[in-house]
Amino acid sequence: MPKVDVYNIEGKKVSDIELADSVFGIEPNENIVHSVLKNYLANQRQGTQSTKTRAEVSGGGKKPWRQKGTGRARQGSTRAPQWIKGGVALGPKPRSYRYTVNKKEKRLAIKSVLSSKVLEKELTVVDKLELKEIKTKSMVNVLQALKVEGKTLIVLPENNKNVVMSARNIKGVKTISANNINVFDLLKYSNLILPVDTVKKLEEVYA
Repeated sequence: MPKVDVYNIEGKKVSDIELADSVFGIEPNENIVHSVLKNYLANQRQGTQSTKTRAEVSGGGKKPWRQKGTGRARQGSTRAPQWIKGGVALGPKPRSYRYTVNKKEKRLAIKSVLSSKVLEKELTVVDKLELKEIKTKSMVNVLQALKVEGKTLIVLPENNKNVVMSARNIKGVKTISANNINVFDLLKYSNLILPVDTVKKLEEVYA
């Protein structure tokens, strides 16, 4: 079992914790992580792009000139694709990009990224993450005490208004609840901060 230090919000080591091998100690599967990440990004796409076909462009009801005898190519409408202000041929229309992946693959991808965080020493475990008031400076002081720099993801066991509101104005810092953990955020943010309660919750769900 991987063992990591546990710190308080002052940055002092208070204990250590053994992480479950089945969640934080597996061999990362990069192919599954890539597959699940692609699925996540595809499901975020709105698919609202749209172009008008010749049937949807206004005007063009009259045949521009007679069929024969003018020496010009025959034309049926001034809204055909080859005309200025004409409709678009084979353009994009609204569609859904959503597709599903196996639930086991999603679980394996999250466990793979969590395990890689441990291997690369990008995981910081704190005993508790609570603030008495909503204050950005308090959250900045916590991050400095923990010696965490750069993009940081804080995964809370449950929604904590003081922590969420204090962290939201700090550039490169994001807070989510353990129920909303996903591969995209885990990969996007190089540092991961987990309170002990979050660790236990993740081990319960993914072990």
